[in-house]
Amino acid sequence: MSKAKASSNPLMDAIVALCKRRGFIFQSSEIYGGYNGFFDFGPLGVELKKNIKDAWWKDMVHRRADIEGLDSSIIMSPKIWVASGHVGGFSDPMVDCKVSKMRYRADQFFFAPVRVNNETIGYISILEDGKMQAEAEAAAEKMKRKGGHQGELGPIELKDYTEADPSEYELIPSPATGEPGSLTPPREFNLMFETKVGALSDSSDVAYLRPETAQGIFANYRNVVDTGRVKIPFGIAQIGKAFRNEITPKNFIFRSREFEQMEIEYFISPEADWEAIHQDWIACCQNWLLSIGLPEEMLGRDVHEKLAHYARACTDITFEFPFGKQELWGIAARSNFDLTQHAEHSGKPMEIFDEAAKKKYIPHVIEPSLGVDRLLLALLTAAYTEDEVGGEKRSLMKFHPRIAPYKVAVLPLLKNKPELVERAHGIYEKLQKRYNTFWDASGAIGRRYRRMDEIGTPWCVTIDFDTIEKDGTVTLRDRDTTEQKRVTEEELYTLLDASLH
Repeated sequence: MSKAKASSNPLMDAIVALCKRRGFIFQSSEIYGGYNGFFDFGPLGVELKKNIKDAWWKDMVHRRADIEGLDSSIIMSPKIWVASGHVGGFSDPMVDCKVSKMRYRADQFFFAPVRVNNETIGYISILEDGKMQAEAEAAAEKMKRKGGHQGELGPIELKDYTEADPSEYELIPSPATGEPGSLTPPREFNLMFETKVGALSDSSDVAYLRPETAQGIFANYRNVVDTGRVKIPFGIAQIGKAFRNEITPKNFIFRSREFEQMEIEYFISPEADWEAIHQDWIACCQNWLLSIGLPEEMLGRDVHEKLAHYARACTDITFEFPFGKQELWGIAARSNFDLTQHAEHSGKPMEIFDEAAKKKYIPHVIEPSLGVDRLLLALLTAAYTEDEVGGEKRSLMKFHPRIAPYKVAVLPLLKNKPELVERAHGIYEKLQKRYNTFWDASGAIGRRYRRMDEIGTPWCVTIDFDTIEKDGTVTLRDRDTTEQKRVTEEELYTLLDASLH
């Protein structure tokens, strides 16, 4: 058990602090010292997460005629994970430091020999980081200077620990101690969480918490084909929890042991132009990210050169997180591997009859797979802003209105004036029927605005004496610009509806 370690990145520190302060995300089991790799979503975090999932479902399922929905169970027959290859091959390489007892993923732990005038003077090691090349070069320069070596420092060519020659294991320093000789050779570590099902406690009762949602879709593919009146091409979408016993959870909610996925398996003919369909899905996914507020300049693409044995292609949409560019959304062409495996292991046919082609076949698959928690962190990163208003520093979250936890706040100017409070409450109750609406009557109006800015509420509606004594209009304040304008109640509902749908 341990608390999440603070980042050395100021932006990351600011985001983590805001998440705790404002009730977005808490360390799981915090009152018992925390539980590494697990997080709880607070009152604002759960709303933000729900809005992300609702937006994805509406756009990817409700607004498409070729996608069906599914919610499969977290625990399934262990035979599914044998067929999919997870029992035999779902692992990460692990390395231990025998002195510190720290454990690392070997493919996220890098090393390089330090050479001066082509002579090796030692080795450096570094954990994966967006700035690790610069940090490695600085460490090599320090080693050269400390050892009093004269001459030209050679290039630092980082490799991950899985690429180390066994003769180098004793020479590579541990990231924990900085001393060589304490690292074990890399070994495979299966990432699935085991559990028991039933009253007995022997090997026949072993089951697994699913490490991905995809296999639930493949296992139910035949049911959807038989009941859903689907035609090739079509997709099955699912949102659900997945669990991976990560060796080194890190970077807040970016890599954790319990997370949520939004995943589609899109089934196509083996003779279809899969490359064009793959590219269409990449463009579709990137456009959706833009539509919910991620800036285009923070997105990129990484085309995989090393592929899984069953894959034809894979492209990641990447995002510039505070700790560097990392995968956000993976779009893979998975061939027909999964359905073929389940057909062989279950003995059940997985062919579909293509009415247009007048023949049967096992379809191939394009898989867009997105982590909810990882996307939430990207949205927090993109939204976090600091500026000045009236000479005072302000921190705000510029969430797109579709995914903001609260859409609007209603603020009576003074809480001790019954006529203001009564009118404000009437508007609040009407807005509540349409959107998640916040009520705040305590404190100076400027301070209340700042509270709403910091949690990302796009608009504040203030009811003042002009509302009561003059024309019935209210003040509508914009979060990002702080501009205020007078609008009627009808104009208020029209403006909000237009921005939120």
